[in-house]
Amino acid sequence: MTLETERLILRELTMEDLDALHEILSDPETMRHYPAPFTRERSRQWIQWNLENYRAYGFGLWAVVLKATGHLIGDCGITMQPIDGRMEPEIGYHIHKDHNGNGYGTEAARACRDYAFKQLALPAVYSYMKWTNLASQRVAVKNGMRLIAEVPDEKNTYTRVYSITREEFEALAE
Repeated sequence: MTLETERLILRELTMEDLDALHEILSDPETMRHYPAPFTRERSRQWIQWNLENYRAYGFGLWAVVLKATGHLIGDCGITMQPIDGRMEPEIGYHIHKDHNGNGYGTEAARACRDYAFKQLALPAVYSYMKWTNLASQRVAVKNGMRLIAEVPDEKNTYTRVYSITREEFEALAE
């Protein structure tokens, strides 16, 4: 599976991506909204989890690669996540701190949103994040999502849940 945007290629992760992805997932600044940066083993497990998601669901987090350079700058995709007691399709991402502020997270998340509705025919997609993660909240809003819940969370204190339904997505295109 490969998705293309104006500036990005989203493709399935492989174990050959471990070094580049670990550089991102182990960075304290990039991972400041997670309980802790990832160890190398946790980054390996992250890729393995996504390989399993590809087999189980046909989707997962994909490598985000700059078309201009071929450089992996993050991951973005759709994973099944427990959201307020139900398993729901969630769009999530990590972008290397050196590439923040360029709209890559929004561009990649938008491609995943479009894929979720146009190819997977999902009824809704979600994004959730720690209540202090204002950048991810802005990305969700830019992609047509609206805040639907703020739930207590032992890891995040509060998690904000954003969503867009198929009907809301179709109205964006009008």
